[in-house]
Amino acid sequence: MQFRLTAVFQKVPEGYIGFVEELPGANTQGETLEETRSNLQEAITMVMVVNRTLAEESLFG
Repeated sequence: MQFRLTAVFQKVPEGYIGFVEELPGANTQGETLEETRSNLQEAITMVMVVNRTLAEESLFG
């Protein structure tokens, strides 16, 4: 299954912040846009893994 997420990046005095509108908890920051994009990919993966683990624990105890 494929789906699209909306990544939002904003320039701030310290560099950039990034977040995914559809995935609460997937947010990050970086000094450059490239660093922020890379960090956001990692944050998305981490949130998805944690959400899956929590769902499995609630189903299978």
